[in-house]
Amino acid sequence: MLDKKTKQKVINKFKVHETDTGSSQVQIAILSEEIKQLTEHLKKHKHDYSSRRGLLKKVSERRRLLKYLQKEDGKAFDELAKTLKLKIAKKMIEDEDARQKIEAEILAKQEAKAEAAEEAEEERAEVEDHKNSEDEE
Repeated sequence: MLDKKTKQKVINKFKVHETDTGSSQVQIAILSEEIKQLTEHLKKHKHDYSSRRGLLKKVSERRRLLKYLQKEDGKAFDELAKTLKLKIAKKMIEDEDARQKIEAEILAKQEAKAEAAEEAEEERAEVEDHKNSEDEE
């Protein structure tokens, strides 16, 4: 748990506006500081399993907030990741890029299928028109 002074320093450093205490950036920064402290504690006390569980909860909460921030404000996400030197942010960026690449490939395949179906429909219509004109003669 952070003491008041440390928490206030973190809030002042990462606040988005003057009265900001709860934005994603501030929450992520506070969680990062708590994670650092818990990590140091667990290096000394290897068998403190309840603190380990708390650490894992904080890490997963930070990950959720990072994912949200990345989705909502990519620029702020990149800035925060650089400031806090987060390794997980690099992985999240790579995962997001891979997901976008896959989505683009799927979209391209769907467009190709739609074009092929359209061409087949036009060809069928031409054959049908040709048949109808032969029948009239």
